[in-house]
Amino acid sequence: MNLKQLSETLGLSQTTVSRALNGYPEVAEATRRKVLEAAQAHNYRPNARAKSLATGRSMAIGHVIPVSARHEMVNPIFADFVAGAGEAYLQHGFDMVLSLVPDDGEEAAYRELAAKRSVDGIIVHGPRIDDERIAMLRNIGLPFVVHGRMSRHADDYDWVDVNNLRAFYRATEFLLDLGHRRIALINGLVSMDFASRRLDGYTQALATRGIAADPALVRSDEMTESYGFRSANEMLDLPDPPTAYLCSSIIAALGVRRAVEARGLTMARDVSIITHDDDLSYLSNRGEVPIFTATRSSVRDAGRLCAERVISLVQNPVQPARQVLLEADLTVGQSTGPAPASPARDT
Repeated sequence: MNLKQLSETLGLSQTTVSRALNGYPEVAEATRRKVLEAAQAHNYRPNARAKSLATGRSMAIGHVIPVSARHEMVNPIFADFVAGAGEAYLQHGFDMVLSLVPDDGEEAAYRELAAKRSVDGIIVHGPRIDDERIAMLRNIGLPFVVHGRMSRHADDYDWVDVNNLRAFYRATEFLLDLGHRRIALINGLVSMDFASRRLDGYTQALATRGIAADPALVRSDEMTESYGFRSANEMLDLPDPPTAYLCSSIIAALGVRRAVEARGLTMARDVSIITHDDDLSYLSNRGEVPIFTATRSSVRDAGRLCAERVISLVQNPVQPARQVLLEADLTVGQSTGPAPASPARDT
């Protein structure tokens, strides 16, 4: 079916149908919905090049990803985010442009995308505590949405984030209620905004119970399985080892579990583990009783929300900034239990 046939089926002009499909704001919402439903029912897909020429847009959203081995974006959680964003791109007729660059090539990549008009907007990943990309993107003039937040910038830009501080406060509080006092934090790189907020939640929860955070029980690095394994082993060798671990990723939590079980210890009985970011398509922690107790927030949903927002900004740039703060659910699984009477060691 072509545009003319779809227009005749709906009893609307080709101009109206085209404008509805392309997201023009002057089209009534009821009309837009009617057109989109009919297009889906008749499997109508507008020609991408014709659509670009008609709107003056590239009909694409950019993702610039540094590829340094120590950068957080090598974490496979990114795949779930892109899957969620892809749902929104498909619905609105947008493509995704993925640019892999060296860590020192981000600014040049953004400027090249803008100069060539390769994309209509940008989703910013892996915000650091003091991040210069907001000012740079504003100067370039590309609409953008940040996945996460940047602590040292005012909230006058669009972002979608999970309440990392609250999630890790609740998780630490949960372990404290189980009687744990030696609680370890296996965190991401603290230069990243999310990891800084998680550290704050952990230390604040300890402080409310009169417990000072022990630097020997805090680690910060790229969240890999081997990092979790190595960190847990180092801590289990301490004179006063932790009885519980709070992990920033299920990938690191799997390493902690491997270290615990390699010493003949039993998860939940000898050592408790709570993880974040466990809701992954390829590595599910779901089930009637999940393996890990977890603070759960869907990365896929965050991807969809970011994509929908940046598309909205492309279609209507003159609108106030909007922030979306997602709360994480605390789901109790098989990995946590009361603090043991004595510290966990080799059996």
